[in-house]
Amino acid sequence: MRLVTYDQSYKDKIAGYVLSEEQLRFTKSPAESIQHAAQDKQRHPILALKNEELVTFFVLHEKDGAASFSENPHAVLLRSLSTDCRYQGKGHAKEAFQLLPAFIRAHFPDITEIVLAVNVQNTPAQALYEKCGYVERGNRVIGRKGEMIVMSLQL
Repeated sequence: MRLVTYDQSYKDKIAGYVLSEEQLRFTKSPAESIQHAAQDKQRHPILALKNEELVTFFVLHEKDGAASFSENPHAVLLRSLSTDCRYQGKGHAKEAFQLLPAFIRAHFPDITEIVLAVNVQNTPAQALYEKCGYVERGNRVIGRKGEMIVMSLQL
């Protein structure tokens, strides 16, 4: 697996990415996230490719994005994480998370913390984040779709 920053050469892969209705309860589609990123240069869409297939997608949101969740000025917010429903349950998100610290060090050398907010009802995602070393910091926020647990990983 490899992590890459989105550019137009991946447009067809984004168009073919499939999310279930259940997934869309908790996250935005990659196409929607890419539209937001086009308007906000602090957002960086990231693709996880396995054998050149797009299996997992997320956005790294610098500065303003992380400021609501961490007092660390060198934090980045991980948002809009999803795995194409045809590839779910195969460890792809976990593998992407394992590659993420090195990716961030290479592309965002000033970042020292990854923060994320996960819906309290999304227990599978919470379990994944915990397995990958993310720790609940004791604060919760209200998001578009309800109460969210803030978790972070120190780099």
